[in-house]
Amino acid sequence: MLLFTGKGGVGKTTLAAATAARLAVGGHKVFVVSADPAHSLGDVFGVPVSADPSEVDTCLYAAHVDARGLADRSWQAIRREIRGFLPGLSDVDAAELTVLPGVDELLALTEVARLAADGPWEVVVVDCGPTAETLRLLALPEAIGGYLERLSVGRHLADRVGALRDVLVDPARTSVRLVLTPERIVVAETRRTLAALALRGVRVDSLVVNRLVPKAGRWRGPAASWLRVRRAEQEAVLSELDASMTLPLRRVEHRAAEPVGVRSLLGLADELYGETDPLEGAGPYATPLLSVRSAPGGYELTVTLPLTDESTVELARVGDELSVTVDGVRRLVALPVLLRRHEVTDATTGPDGLVVRFEAGGSPA
Repeated sequence: MLLFTGKGGVGKTTLAAATAARLAVGGHKVFVVSADPAHSLGDVFGVPVSADPSEVDTCLYAAHVDARGLADRSWQAIRREIRGFLPGLSDVDAAELTVLPGVDELLALTEVARLAADGPWEVVVVDCGPTAETLRLLALPEAIGGYLERLSVGRHLADRVGALRDVLVDPARTSVRLVLTPERIVVAETRRTLAALALRGVRVDSLVVNRLVPKAGRWRGPAASWLRVRRAEQEAVLSELDASMTLPLRRVEHRAAEPVGVRSLLGLADELYGETDPLEGAGPYATPLLSVRSAPGGYELTVTLPLTDESTVELARVGDELSVTVDGVRRLVALPVLLRRHEVTDATTGPDGLVVRFEAGGSPA
């Protein structure tokens, strides 16, 4: 499962569709599904796309998920399920329990997972919403799973949510491709997104840089001068990004004509992937979030996060867990058993991420 996301307007839907088209031509049975409320997947392919998978080309199927419509159709079934677990509830009480935070988005994500599991697909390409919405969406299985358990709504619902999270954080099954344009504001958001996804345990396999202005070559005149200046600015931004990242950067130049239809999308995919397989780099390897090593007087726990000098990091010990907050995104991380009887004495950030020092009998931090 490949998830494409990025700041609104960077072209993630087009690049997701181009990737799916290239994979289908390569012989894979591919399903591309949009969880973006904008529903522009049909516009990109130039054919109608509905909530049910439909064939848009050989081996290539597409659909979009209507979260609000799905919620409207699901309310009664959800209420019946809740009342089955808690038969003493009135209809009003059961209705109130379905108004969980983010339930529309959760239903959209579970529908994507259902469509992916029910079909004969080898690859599922997901056109996600803008990054802020996607991060909220990816956090929901963890957040709502605990919420359901605390409310005693029932183990069944919580198990479904837990299974969804297992898919999202499994690097053998799922990875994210972040789409960006070569602008400092967009790159800054991309850096924050990388840290937030790492904190969630979701793997990013590459960055896709879209809409590089063409090189002016030997052209002359004001337009050529503008192209050279703009391209130089973009290259400077990308050089800084590349120097601070170990992820591959794929590049796509801005096109004069908007790519619409499978043929145009395949041309875009040729520029994006060249002779390589679009699945290259989407394999199971992923750096573990936590690693422990011995240190004088105790241990060091490394929380592997792509932090920058501008990252805002907050850390707190909560029983046998660490509360880690990076740029407003918070996660409770269970401590390895080895460290639970030790105290946090120091924490620093660096190129490897967040390094937390533990010592026996130290002062709580």
